[in-house]
Amino acid sequence: MNASETPSAARLRKRGYEKELYRLQAELVKLQEWMRTSGARVVVVFEGRDAAGKGSTIKRVTQYLNPRLARIAALPTPTERERTQWYFQRYVEHLPSAGEMTLFDRSWYNRAGVEHVMGFCTKQEYHRFLHQCPIFERLLVEDGILLRKYWFSVSDHEQEKRFRSRLDDPMRRWKLSPMDTESISRWEEYSRAKDQMFAVTDIPEAPWYVVESDDKRRARVNMIAHLLSTIPYHDVRPPSLELPPRPPSSGYVRTPREMQTYVPDHAASLS
Repeated sequence: MNASETPSAARLRKRGYEKELYRLQAELVKLQEWMRTSGARVVVVFEGRDAAGKGSTIKRVTQYLNPRLARIAALPTPTERERTQWYFQRYVEHLPSAGEMTLFDRSWYNRAGVEHVMGFCTKQEYHRFLHQCPIFERLLVEDGILLRKYWFSVSDHEQEKRFRSRLDDPMRRWKLSPMDTESISRWEEYSRAKDQMFAVTDIPEAPWYVVESDDKRRARVNMIAHLLSTIPYHDVRPPSLELPPRPPSSGYVRTPREMQTYVPDHAASLS
């Protein structure tokens, strides 16, 4: 451990991490069942710098959940038509119905971050966003949506380390874009943008929660544990199910194998 590190910054050991992660994921399944029966609507916003670990955390949150109830919204660049709409409009379409959860892998806060820093929006659009965003989020909360916002904080050293690992890994090279590399030279600009965003949108109805993410394992369990602690869910007994006895054959004859096309047995070559 470096002298500048605190004990809490020590890397979480894999064994303890996997055990606790699985326990938390079991609680997420309970949360899902509670949402389904109670009709609760949950929105979780994941924001932070590039390579801060947002995507990998989302994967762990949803790993054992029903994808029909826990949906991931990772919106692409807006189309020309969407650019003419009210800014929040395309995000509203992804808000959950009763019994559902939406996890935004980046969200409407794109306007306060990358769009503002890179000049993809006008100053007028940026300031309009800062004015409207707290109003928009208060409306969501007022309507009963459980809104949670997480900012994944990563150091410049760790971010660059992760960028370099992606650059050298052909399986993860696609994760590195020119926009990512641009974030290195604009580190302080993004920092100022984040500070301004927090000053305006860290509201009592929908506060920001910062997740230290230099250690991805620690970040994942900390974020999930916190999310669970903020929602008043309880264990709901699932409906009792029994497998019926298989009925006797009624004379069905299977189609001959030669009449169907099967995938080659690639697995046989492994042995």
